[in-house]
Amino acid sequence: MRRLHLFEVAEQPRCPDAVRDGLTDYLAFAIERGRPYAPAVPLLAGALRRATRRPGAAGAEPPDAVAAEAADIVDLAAGAGGPWGAFAPSVAALGVPVRVRLTDLHPNAAASARLAAATAGAVTGESRPVAADRVPPDLGGFRTMFSAFHHFAPAAAGRVLADAAARGEEIAVFEATRRDARTILLTCLTPLVVLLGTPFVRPFRCSRLLLTYVVPVIPAVVLFDGVVSCLRTYTPDELRAIAAASGAEGYTWEAGEVGGGPVPVTYLVGLPAALAGGADA
Repeated sequence: MRRLHLFEVAEQPRCPDAVRDGLTDYLAFAIERGRPYAPAVPLLAGALRRATRRPGAAGAEPPDAVAAEAADIVDLAAGAGGPWGAFAPSVAALGVPVRVRLTDLHPNAAASARLAAATAGAVTGESRPVAADRVPPDLGGFRTMFSAFHHFAPAAAGRVLADAAARGEEIAVFEATRRDARTILLTCLTPLVVLLGTPFVRPFRCSRLLLTYVVPVIPAVVLFDGVVSCLRTYTPDELRAIAAASGAEGYTWEAGEVGGGPVPVTYLVGLPAALAGGADA
């Protein structure tokens, strides 16, 4: 199936905040409950272990020291926090505690505050807008992106990778969608899930109830943007090609799929070449 870079409603500048936050809150809820990114936990933990052993890093000495020091993560295009509510303790359980800073071009302050409280401050939000291809120099750390890399056309996606490499930061991007008929058919069921799950989505918003049950804008946007996300998702080969064309020098890129469910997780991990050998899982 050919990739189509169609528009998504939630990424439009004129999209009302109530609609955008309703979408990202639902996605965070669905990811937290369904845990589609669980198969990627060992992959990310291994990459973080390699990153913290680089010269000058806090965990460069014995491996035991790595577990004692939290790894700094800058999550790009975070929306309402994606998988980090469950992901942070899962990665920590493998011996890699993390401090996560959620960033987005349209920050979701309420969702960030909820995650900060739920994770005892392990996950916090950045209040200023942050573009994934122009991350401020003071935001240092291993960069991650969940369910968002497909938003970028190939040239823009390459700039996201190049910006990380220019700062000497590792980066890992993950997608729980796929460009195939089965995933699109599954996505067509999401409006029903929105209708059933909305009462349990937090933080509570009156606007979400209105835009779900009275004027069903949020279920319609979830469906439309979900199908478009599938059509935009890159294959591992396409991710490798974007990385190769990004101009990022001195980096090694690993791309593939992980997980045995109906929709495997697609990933791309970029590490400085000195760190790329000896994968940890």
